[in-house]
Amino acid sequence: MRSGAKVAIVGSVFAVVASGIGYGGYNLWNGITGGDSDIGSQSAAAPRTGPVTGDEVTSTARDFLAAWAAGESDRAAQLTNDPVAAGPAVLAYRQGAGVSKATITPGTPVGAKVPFTVEATVTFEGVSKPWSYASELTVMRGETTGRPLVKWLPTVLHPKLTADGTLRTGVATTASVKAVDRAGKELTAEKYPSLGPVLDELRKRYGAKAGGTSGIETWIDSGSATVPDTTLLVLTKGEPGVLKTTIDAGVQAAAEKAVKAYGTAAVAAIEPSTGAVRAVANSPAGGFNTAFQGKQAPGSTMKIVTAAMMLQRGLSTPGSKVACPSTVPWYGYTFHNLKDFSIADGTLTEAFARSCNTAFIKAVKPLSEKDEENTALGETARRSFGIGLNWQVGVPTSDGSVPESQGVETAASYIGQGKITMSALNVASLSATVKNGGFLQPYLVARDLDDREFARASPLSPEVASGLRRMMSAAATSSTGTATKVMATVPSPKGAKTGSAEVGDQATSNSWFTGYSGDLAAAAVVEAGGHGGDAAGPVVAQVLRAG
Repeated sequence: MRSGAKVAIVGSVFAVVASGIGYGGYNLWNGITGGDSDIGSQSAAAPRTGPVTGDEVTSTARDFLAAWAAGESDRAAQLTNDPVAAGPAVLAYRQGAGVSKATITPGTPVGAKVPFTVEATVTFEGVSKPWSYASELTVMRGETTGRPLVKWLPTVLHPKLTADGTLRTGVATTASVKAVDRAGKELTAEKYPSLGPVLDELRKRYGAKAGGTSGIETWIDSGSATVPDTTLLVLTKGEPGVLKTTIDAGVQAAAEKAVKAYGTAAVAAIEPSTGAVRAVANSPAGGFNTAFQGKQAPGSTMKIVTAAMMLQRGLSTPGSKVACPSTVPWYGYTFHNLKDFSIADGTLTEAFARSCNTAFIKAVKPLSEKDEENTALGETARRSFGIGLNWQVGVPTSDGSVPESQGVETAASYIGQGKITMSALNVASLSATVKNGGFLQPYLVARDLDDREFARASPLSPEVASGLRRMMSAAATSSTGTATKVMATVPSPKGAKTGSAEVGDQATSNSWFTGYSGDLAAAAVVEAGGHGGDAAGPVVAQVLRAG
């Protein structure tokens, strides 16, 4: 997303520092032999086999780094197991990225891995700036030659470089942006790490509209129209334009802190009365935006939609008696409740509050008589909750999917399994829709900024909306509610729904939780977090309290 790949390199100086010795240029003998002094006997003998030795690791890493530092892309490539990919990448490092000087210092090998640091200078049209970072390489034995070789990965050149990415330095065609929250407080990736990729995408889409000017940067060109470029170094800053977002800095800070407690987690928060996104956070931060783009089974949080379908089609009311046996068969498969609990003579609200799987499967049996059992849930999800309707949030999102199903998958879909996929943003929107009484498409920047068309859905009827709020309130406040404990410190009026989703061969289910308090709704997923109240629940509660 930048221009000006033209590079000015004057008086280039490259060096590798190893064991206190400076290497200028490249050792040709080592380049040919891979550091092996016994080349005569090697050529006549069979290729070596077995793990690489410590000496091979040290010498191969040293020779590769020396060739790279000298700008000898062809020679560096021949010291890797993939010269075709490595050669152009190393060449682009010097020419495309404009690295005019580099010192590469190997660290102490750990097995076959060698860490190293790069101290470089990037130069573009007379402007220079230091650039330093750390990376690592791995030495392996060539499959056919038996030679020790560097295992080629783009991350050797830079830890953020991908297979499709290319290092570039030039004038940014995308103007600088100062993103601010709804109150005008500046949002930076340094203070809010989860916003890193979001801010990159906002700059890509709205930099010119915000009125900023361009600077000179080093970046990773992603090679994709849908993946934002990654800025690595700013040589000269442009004059940023101000871009107002819907983020609430206080809620964002709480979201960042909440997900950081877990290895892989995501949370999103929405203002129900407007659809404005108040927070988005992921752990680990700064990478794929799982909270917006994740596609995971939502587990029992889907019972919000299933309950809405039941109310809309006259299958039940919040106070209707529903059967909640410990198990229920469906097309030869037996579905269970957690620890095979059952509820005798209970209502739909009680079944919802305790998250009774069997009640939500048995109660929709009448749909099979009308041949609607495979499509009714998807229709409700689209018509009433806007799922799958191409949301125009301002950055890329996955908008949920509730496809037509067959057989056992149909029953599984009623409890959020099967082929259903959602993101944390989608599930947060389920709660927001219930709280508001109708779907409002989530958004991160104002619609009039680019006149994009928001997705629309039919409002919930007053009876259905109040019924869903009654059930979610019971889940969050009743003595048997699965969300009551974790929502105890969240202000009323409030509602919630827990969920857990089985994922492939994963030993522990993913933890899901969604809820609302006042004019804030949120949802979270924690990979392998167990039950909804165990991991995702505390994340959502912390975010709701901040709102």
